[in-house]
Amino acid sequence: MLSTDANAAYYFVDRHLEEGRGDKIAYTEAESGRTLSYAEMADGSARVACALRRAGIRPEERAAVLVLDQIEFPQIFFGAMKAGVVPIPMNTLLATPVYSSILRDSRAAILIVSAPLWETVAPAVKDSPYIREVVVIGETAEGTTSFADFIADAPAEKTAPVSPDEVAFWLYSSGSTGQPKGVAHIHSAMRATADTYGAQVLGIREDDVVLSAAKFFFAYGLGNEMTFPLSVGASSVLFTGRPTPPGMIDTIAAHKPTVFCGVPTLYAAMVAQMDKTGAPDVSLRVCISAGEALPEDVGKRWEKYTGVGILDGVGSTEMLHIFLSNRPGDIVYGTSGVAVPGYNLRLVDENGQDVAEGEVGELLVSGASAANCYWNQRDKSRSTFEGIWTRTGDKYERRSDGRLVYCGRTDDMFKVSGIWLSPFEVEGALVSHPQVLEAAVVAHRDDEGLEKPKAYVVLQSGEGDDALKEELKAHVKAKIGLWKYPRWIEVVDELPKTATGKIQRFKLREDA
Repeated sequence: MLSTDANAAYYFVDRHLEEGRGDKIAYTEAESGRTLSYAEMADGSARVACALRRAGIRPEERAAVLVLDQIEFPQIFFGAMKAGVVPIPMNTLLATPVYSSILRDSRAAILIVSAPLWETVAPAVKDSPYIREVVVIGETAEGTTSFADFIADAPAEKTAPVSPDEVAFWLYSSGSTGQPKGVAHIHSAMRATADTYGAQVLGIREDDVVLSAAKFFFAYGLGNEMTFPLSVGASSVLFTGRPTPPGMIDTIAAHKPTVFCGVPTLYAAMVAQMDKTGAPDVSLRVCISAGEALPEDVGKRWEKYTGVGILDGVGSTEMLHIFLSNRPGDIVYGTSGVAVPGYNLRLVDENGQDVAEGEVGELLVSGASAANCYWNQRDKSRSTFEGIWTRTGDKYERRSDGRLVYCGRTDDMFKVSGIWLSPFEVEGALVSHPQVLEAAVVAHRDDEGLEKPKAYVVLQSGEGDDALKEELKAHVKAKIGLWKYPRWIEVVDELPKTATGKIQRFKLREDA
């Protein structure tokens, strides 16, 4: 049955006017100081809905949204939903050929883009046979319409009635193992993550101020900056630029967020920065991490500087947000915690059978936020979404206390001396050394053709000589065992990563 109440835009936007929050600030841009109240977001999104219909964009057509973390984004995202159009937030850090692939794959009928990103995406638009309209936020180019003109004189449009199971928006996967895939999510999925992780783990409150280093286009960032704060009428601080350690530290000091959402690589860099400059004055009550498993040493150092622990959790684009997590007051660094209420988890072997306690298996998850499918990839959809279960591609071990310990991606695991080795375990041992900022471990074949660990490390400072490499090998042996140490160590300036901070180990395997 169709209803306006089932539209995610009603619950996360329009409802707040009925509950008296119209004058409250929903978003503040950290750099510019621009703000967006709940009433302005409701009105702006309704005008976007009208403008889309006026431009001939029909319900269920796709709108590509290549927009920075700025106050126009929530108006566009929810405005599309109000019109029954499917918004597709796109990664703002991609190259032109990838944009071309996404625009062709999604068959988006309209592109709404922030002016600083236009030059990169323009050739992709020219290459797309489906784009009928281009709207630019900021200075326009020939053949485009300014966002201000696009919504000018557009009356507020009523929110479209939908089914809870109707596709609301797409996200493209981060592409940590190749080309991004279109992941279709339904209207009820956002509410599902708010009712589970947002309410029962994060404990989001109306008086919270949220700052997320992860951006809107990332499933993790979308939940942090949009789903959770808007589910209770909280406020968010938007950081438009690249989230550098000094930038994040300064923003935390200036805007006093109570909730900070980061990723392991950023937390590691921020604590390294605090080693030099000290910790900022904070108002934090909770911090969360996802994207990759958080090294134990990083979590403990962050807590030492801020007095606040990090809730390390696991989520995915396919499940929309975190479904496995540590809890406030119950953090065990080095583990990913336990299932978020509302989700069921299994660890299975290569034959789909549940593994015993202490054994390594692939993580499967079941919950209401699971995606419908991968767009136009039937075989991949069938192999990932198996009935109520979604395959994550992550390997885990269940401890006797029920907590899960991350062992790596399914395609990152390898055997040494006949025993499965978790690259993450070796990486965690390496980053616990005071001279190592980041590390990634992959399999490399020795002269006999046998696989052994090879490490790529980014140092806090200086160059890595042979003496340091031998010291690191000894450090790993002492921390986790004699046979797990990296036989080769290569010092690099940086590790290859996706725009969401995940290390692309497949690129390192190609070079190993």
